[in-house]
Amino acid sequence: MRPARRRQLVDELRDVWKVSIRKACNALRIDRSLYTYKSKRGEQADLKHRIKQICETRVRYGYRRVHVLLLREGWPINMKRTRRLYNELGLQLRNKTPKRRVKAKLREDRTDATHSNQVWAMDFVHDQLATGRKLRILTIVDTHSRYAPATDPRFSYRGEDVVQTLERVCREVGYPKTIRVDNGSEFISRDLDLWAYQRDVILDFSRPGKPTDNAYIESFNGKFRAECLNQHWFLTLDDARQKMEEWRRDYNEVRPHSAIGNKPPISLMNASGASGPP
Repeated sequence: MRPARRRQLVDELRDVWKVSIRKACNALRIDRSLYTYKSKRGEQADLKHRIKQICETRVRYGYRRVHVLLLREGWPINMKRTRRLYNELGLQLRNKTPKRRVKAKLREDRTDATHSNQVWAMDFVHDQLATGRKLRILTIVDTHSRYAPATDPRFSYRGEDVVQTLERVCREVGYPKTIRVDNGSEFISRDLDLWAYQRDVILDFSRPGKPTDNAYIESFNGKFRAECLNQHWFLTLDDARQKMEEWRRDYNEVRPHSAIGNKPPISLMNASGASGPP
């Protein structure tokens, strides 16, 4: 006999004979703990629904980032339970390529940044509108806080356009000491070189054919593509700017980042450390 049916018999006996739970359970030889047991499935259903909601809007989140968001919302849950429910819902992310287990060594003259606006990394990402027209997106990330000052799309970029974007974001968040870039034509232009000289900013160029020299921006670009570019159709340039800006704000202000203790990047972007133009 199923537990639900046994509890029903206890209720019927109590209703007809007006006896206590203890007497009714003893008469039917039913353990009182079975009668008083309260299923936790209701709470679990709500929790599963919330996990599914998070993953529907943040499709590239694994269970660890989902767990951080659940804790922020006040759910009493541990990591193992989050992982179990996440797997039960079939939300596991599949790695597109196997991880390479090789040793890597950064250039010896590069050290990790110890505060915000000490080192930025900058690069271009390519995408297109729904019409097929090509887009170039300038991406910038602070290597200490992982804060992204800009994801700026345009149809084409010249050195003066890079300077324009840099000047705009620097006036908002401060000027960096160093910017790591590759050897693209926009980054070796006279316009950017003059701007860096006037602002006392060092341009740190990667070695040709060595994308690992600028690993921070490569990592950021991967997240940007997976969580934003691959999730949207861009109808116009303005539409692309709006959607990329919405993602950038969410990345900076909400998204947990495992490398900085699952905090959002804005929490480490120290405004007092921002430097102004000379």
